[in-house]
Order: sequence, then structure tokens, then C-alpha cells
Amino acid sequence: MRLLLVEDDLPLAEALMSLLVSSGYAVDCVHDGQAARDLVAAEQFDLMILDLNLPELDGLSVLRAMRAQGNRAAVMILTARGAAEDRVRGLDLGADDYMAKPFDVREFEARVRSLLRRQAGLRSSTVTLGALTLDLTTRQFSGNGHPIDLPPRERALLELMVMRAGKVVAKEAIVQSVTSLEDILSDNAIEQYISRLRRRLQPLGLNLRTVRGIGYILEPPGDPT
Repeated sequence: MRLLLVEDDLPLAEALMSLLVSSGYAVDCVHDGQAARDLVAAEQFDLMILDLNLPELDGLSVLRAMRAQGNRAAVMILTARGAAEDRVRGLDLGADDYMAKPFDVREFEARVRSLLRRQAGLRSSTVTLGALTLDLTTRQFSGNGHPIDLPPRERALLELMVMRAGKVVAKEAIVQSVTSLEDILSDNAIEQYISRLRRRLQPLGLNLRTVRGIGYILEPPGDPT
């Protein structure tokens, strides 16, 4: 999952970046509204965490421009402006959640997970494909009831494939979803990650198939393709 953090308080931005990256998310961070507006127009994100009091362009203007462009990525407003009129205005402009500073980190993490589940159209906190289970609360995998320990990049890639099981995922979509702008992910690196995951999934009855020239598809058990 790829997130955009828009926060001009540098110590807070650094702390949130560290928290989110350690949870396995690909995160980009900008510190002013103009940069945020430009970035969401050019890149795809699953969730934007947006401050309101920003230099160059305020957060509500960023949100308004984003929704006017038809961008439906989830948005959590995270701001010191906690007055009812600010919350109402933000939600009316298309924000999905609103959290006032100061905040509890555990609640923040839970809300991020909830928004990403909602964005993926999931109601349950777990996703099961045959013998493979993804716990969306902890973002941990298990196979046949046993934990599967994965490096962060492989975990992010498998999460993406599970969330889009049965659909072809293009290489470009993989790069967009599991890397930030500072990361470089070559075709060879993607193929290596896919190969490692394929070996892990085969004993669980899942097929991670290459669709030549396009990308990859995770086929659920019993899929005739």
C-alpha cells in the first residue's frame, strides 16, 4: 500500500514516516500544499494523510483540487484544527476521516488500517485464499495456521497480490503500490520477489502466474486458468 503524508511539522512528519514505513507501507512525504497537489495529480496513492495548516496551499484546497480531478484515494485529515466547522467542511469536501492533534498513535494506526480496508472494499479484518490468510489488523500472513515471516518488500508485494487475487497486476502497478519515489525497483528485482513468493505459495495450493508482457496474477485454489 502506498501512502502520501502531507505535514509541515518536520519532527512530526519524520516520526509518522518512521512509524508507517516500519509497518511496511511505501510512504512519500511533502511539506507544503502545492507539492501535495502536484504529486497527487501525477502519482497514485491508496491513502493521503493531510494536514490543513500548510504553506503555499492549505489542505482543504488540496483536497478540493484532488476530488475535482476525480481522484478517489482515501484521505485522512490530521490537524490541530479540531473545531466542528472544520471537521464538517473537510468531510463535505470528500475527506474519509478526520483526526485532531494531539492524537494517540495506536488510534492513528487503527484508522489507517480501517481506511485502507474500506478503500479495498473489504469488511472483514482477514482475507483468506485457500490455506493462506492475511490479517489486515497486524498485516501478517499465515499458511495452514502457521505464521509466515516475510521481508518488508515481499510482504507488501504479497499483500498487493492477495488484495487483487484473480486479477492481473501489471508491473507498473506493482512499482506504484509498493515503492515510494525514493525507491528504485527494477524488472529483475520484481521477478526475484515474485519467484521467492511463488516458492512459498506453491505448498499452499496457490499459483502466482506470470502473464507475459503484462504482469502477474495470483490464482485462487481451483481457478481453472
